[in-house]
Amino acid sequence: MKRLKFSKDEGSEFYRELTERVDRYFEEKGTPKTGGRKMMFKIFMYFSLDILFYALMITSTSEVAFYTFYLLMGLSVLLTAFNISHDAAHGVAVRSKYWNKLLFSLSFNLQGNNAYVWGKNHNESHHLYTNVEGSDIDVLHNPLFRMTERQELKWFHRYQYIYAPFLYLLYSLNWFLFRETLMIFNYSSRTIKVEIPLNEVIKLVIYKLLYIGYMIVLPGILLPFGWTAVLLAFLLNHLMVSIIFVAVLGVSHLSDYVEHPVPDSQNRLSMSWPKLQMCTSVDYNADSVFFNWTLGGFNAHALHHLLPNICHTHYLEILPIFRELARKHGLTYMEMPYHKSLASHFRFLKGMGAAPQFKPIPFEG
Repeated sequence: MKRLKFSKDEGSEFYRELTERVDRYFEEKGTPKTGGRKMMFKIFMYFSLDILFYALMITSTSEVAFYTFYLLMGLSVLLTAFNISHDAAHGVAVRSKYWNKLLFSLSFNLQGNNAYVWGKNHNESHHLYTNVEGSDIDVLHNPLFRMTERQELKWFHRYQYIYAPFLYLLYSLNWFLFRETLMIFNYSSRTIKVEIPLNEVIKLVIYKLLYIGYMIVLPGILLPFGWTAVLLAFLLNHLMVSIIFVAVLGVSHLSDYVEHPVPDSQNRLSMSWPKLQMCTSVDYNADSVFFNWTLGGFNAHALHHLLPNICHTHYLEILPIFRELARKHGLTYMEMPYHKSLASHFRFLKGMGAAPQFKPIPFEG
């Protein structure tokens, strides 16, 4: 991964004042930046739903009930990841470092994915160098998609905005079956190399086998519906999780409004880190109580990237401060209704596949 240097600009002063104002807000309110009682309720609620839906699934007496509870369990686990795993990975779900680590590891590994790989690279790569190819692990170099100007334009990329939704359906299965597994052998569609310690390789294999055990083997043995029904439920669950996951997160950094900055020969970006976050993130319905509750604040992505040390349960209260200071310092805060962010995402795919050069369009809020 290329370590980059940042430059000072209006984003530097914006960030200084933002952190001061937000710190003052929490001091005056007398509450910690972690989740508090609301997060404790969400932790109890989501883990209870995970267990409840699994219990109802594994004791189903009809195929309709089996499929229903299997998919409800899959949705509940995904919402647990959005609301609990993510904040725990940043150490802000609860006050205790031990419980944050345990909550993150438990909720992530039991989905069949490796918490160490995602957590380390999410915090040390994606959050630090957002949308910078070669430094941000989430910038893909998948031959089927062209996501940056530096990637070679192939004839079939002109159709990527059409076939993308179908490939998006496979996102979760690809993650579970191939993405981390291939990283063990130093192969990845990521633009940076990922090394996994031996103990994490062992955990990766064990948890994937456990996941197969309780999601496929156990239902297949205990329930009378047959292996075909179980495998179909497993597939449908991953298709559902994939499309929701991509729909929630894909529009934030892949948009015809955002930039993909390129560092100079000295590995320096021509902007500050705070400005990088503002020009590479799109927020949608940031002040929506419903989205904040269900998506764990993922819809307020720019806010989260700049203040990852604050639990999403506080976003609605500090959002006015964020907007005010962005205007004051002349920084563009790209916020819009969800349908506009989705349209922007597909315009990005179409534009990136149509010509070698693709420049983001100016955002007019």
